[in-house]
Amino acid sequence: MKNTIVAKFGGTSVANADAMQNSANIVLSNPNVRVVVLSASAGVTNLLVELADGCDQEKRHYVIDEIRRIQYNILDTLHQPNVLRDEIDRMLENITMLSEAAALATSPALTDELVSHGELMSTLLFVELLRQRDVNAEWFDVRKIMRTNDRFGRAEPDTHALYELAQQQLVPRTQEAIIITQGFIGSEAKGRTTTLGRGGSDYTAALLGEALNAARVDIWTDVPGIYTTDPRIVPAARRISEIGFSEAAEMATFGAKVLHPATLLPAVRSDIPVFVGSSKDPSAGGTLVCNKTEQPPLFRALALRRKQTLMTLHSLNMLHARGFLAEVFGILARHNISVDLITTSEVSIALTLDTTGSCTSGASLLTTSLLTELSSLCRVEVEENLALVALIGNKLSSACGVGKEVFGVMEPFNIRMICYGASSHNLCFLVPGENAENVVRALHSNLFE
Repeated sequence: MKNTIVAKFGGTSVANADAMQNSANIVLSNPNVRVVVLSASAGVTNLLVELADGCDQEKRHYVIDEIRRIQYNILDTLHQPNVLRDEIDRMLENITMLSEAAALATSPALTDELVSHGELMSTLLFVELLRQRDVNAEWFDVRKIMRTNDRFGRAEPDTHALYELAQQQLVPRTQEAIIITQGFIGSEAKGRTTTLGRGGSDYTAALLGEALNAARVDIWTDVPGIYTTDPRIVPAARRISEIGFSEAAEMATFGAKVLHPATLLPAVRSDIPVFVGSSKDPSAGGTLVCNKTEQPPLFRALALRRKQTLMTLHSLNMLHARGFLAEVFGILARHNISVDLITTSEVSIALTLDTTGSCTSGASLLTTSLLTELSSLCRVEVEENLALVALIGNKLSSACGVGKEVFGVMEPFNIRMICYGASSHNLCFLVPGENAENVVRALHSNLFE
C-alpha cells in the first residue's frame, strides 16, 4: 500500500451532480487514489440533526422532502437510477421512522443512527456515478472496520482494531477496485452506529490513511488550501503552499475551518503528508502539510474561533491551598468537558470552553448539574459570545518583540484573556465576539501585508 492515496471529499464536493462529477474527475486523474472517503451532500447533515432534535409532523415532512430533493437531484442525472432509487427510498423510509422516534424521545444513540444516513446516501450515489463511467468502484460500509467506543456524538476510534480490520477487509479490495466509503461514522461493540463529531470525515480519512500505511491523504474541500487567515474576513489573505504538522494542527485546533482538529493526529503519528485542495478548481494548487518545512516564518497565520465561553471560578480557599485545581478538573472530567485555555490568580481561575463542534447535536456543554457541582466549590461566573483569536507561528515564546508587534495593534480593543508561553507555536487571546473580525483584520494588516 506504499503508493496508496486516500482522498476525502467534503459536503460541497458532493453537493450535487456537477460537484460529484468534478470529484470523480479528481479521483480518476490519479491511479494511486484507491480509497475515497465522502461526507454527506452539503446541507443534509444539518437537516438530519434537525430531525434528530425532534420536531412536529409538518416540520418532519418538510425536512425529509428537502433531503429527498437534494439526493434525487443527483439520482435523476444517472442513466439507470431505478435500483439505486429503491435503495435511497429505503434509506428515506429509515430516516422517517427514526425521526418519528426522535419526536417522542431523543437520545445521542438515536441521533447518530439518524445522522449517519447522509454519508450512506452520498457514497451510494457516487459509486453509481463512477460505474457509469466504466470505473470498477465498490461501496464499502466503513462501520465494518471503524470500531469506536460508545460515546455517541463524539466517539473515539480504536486504532488497533481499525488497523487489523482494514488490513483484512480493505487492503485486498483496493487491489481490485476503487473503494468508496463514508467519513464521520463508525460502530461500537454492540454494532450501534456512532459518529466522530462534526467535521469527522477528515479524521476518518487520516485514520484510514494510517491503517493502510498510505503515502498521502488528500482533503478536497471548497478552498484551494490553507490561508494566512480566512479570505472571507481578509480578502488579502495569502495561500500557504507548505506548512508543518505542528503549525497546521494549531491552526485546526484554533478554528481554521479547512481541517478538522483531530485530523492531523493519525497523520503526525505515522508521518503521512496531507494535501488540502479545492475540488472546484484542482488546478489552483493547494497546501501540503508535512513533517518539516524549510525556514518556517515567525508569524504563519491567524485563526478565529467564535462562540467561546469564559468561565471564571473564584474561591478564597485557593489561597495557598493544595488540590483545588485537581478538584475543579475532576468535576469537568466527570461532565466530559475539556478545557481549552487557562489562566490563574491567587483566588481565581479563568478557563475557556469551546462550545462549537463539541458533539453531533451541538448541545450546550454547560449543564445545570455541572454548574451546581462547581457552585458547591466556588463562585462561578460565565461569559458567553466571546471569540478566540490565535496567532500561529514558530518559536514565538523565545522571539523578542512579539508583544509589541501584536499588542500595539490591539490598543482599540478590549482583551478578556491572554495565553502565551505554553506553546512556541501560538499566542491566543479572547475578545468580545462583535470585535473578532476587526481584530483579525488589524493583526493581518500589521503582520502579513
